[in-house]
Amino acid sequence: MTPTAERDFLVGVQVQPERAGLNAILAAWRQLDALGVDSLWLPDHFFPVSPGDPSGENFECWTLLAALASSTNATIGSLVSCTAYRSPDLLADMARTTSVISGGRLVLGLGAGWCERDHVEYGLPFGDQGGRLRRFEADLGRIRARLPQLNPPAAGLRVLIGGGGEKVTLRLVGEHADLWNAFGPPESFARKNAVLDQWCAKAGRDPRSIERTVFLEASEVSRVDEYLAAGAEHLIVGLAAPFDLDPVERLMNLRR
Repeated sequence: MTPTAERDFLVGVQVQPERAGLNAILAAWRQLDALGVDSLWLPDHFFPVSPGDPSGENFECWTLLAALASSTNATIGSLVSCTAYRSPDLLADMARTTSVISGGRLVLGLGAGWCERDHVEYGLPFGDQGGRLRRFEADLGRIRARLPQLNPPAAGLRVLIGGGGEKVTLRLVGEHADLWNAFGPPESFARKNAVLDQWCAKAGRDPRSIERTVFLEASEVSRVDEYLAAGAEHLIVGLAAPFDLDPVERLMNLRR
């Protein structure tokens, strides 16, 4: 295996805006941006989803992304936005506006959704997984149709699709996405990476045109070589309050 220090990869961080004050979140963004990370991401949930107080502090993704767009220099994005949470046409316009604010640094990360509480408490239909995937595919079509109609346009906007379903989600990645995000472990990521290559071939796309990103827990930074060998190009570390940056610094040092 090629040593990590001789391999090129991107480093991203998902700052989880739950059970943390706004000032702490802003400070983490600025520290990470100064550290030189390639990308900064926010999840899209209406309540805390990690273990802990379910009624703890939390902030909405897209209004916070607009603040991130105007206060950092890295690529920014949603990881990921459930298309059922908002009108897909409205979501396209929100992404376009945030992209313009950022100077073209936004990635529109999308997914079919999994969190039942988000749906139920906000009056949204949850249904079964098959129904959510069918709606997601329809929403993707509406988003793609709306974006070219917006003025000014979202120059440089890229679309990421998150998920690892091998029959539907990875097909949609192969047809629609510029980036793909999934989870580990490395063995699972490698298998799904190969399945995505097959869907790209069926869609007539060069597999290399889709950037492969993976979400890592802080404890997984030591497995960077395994993830790179599995096909990951962009490693995104999840950080929860109180935002210990040590795992990110270790990953940056491995890249250097």
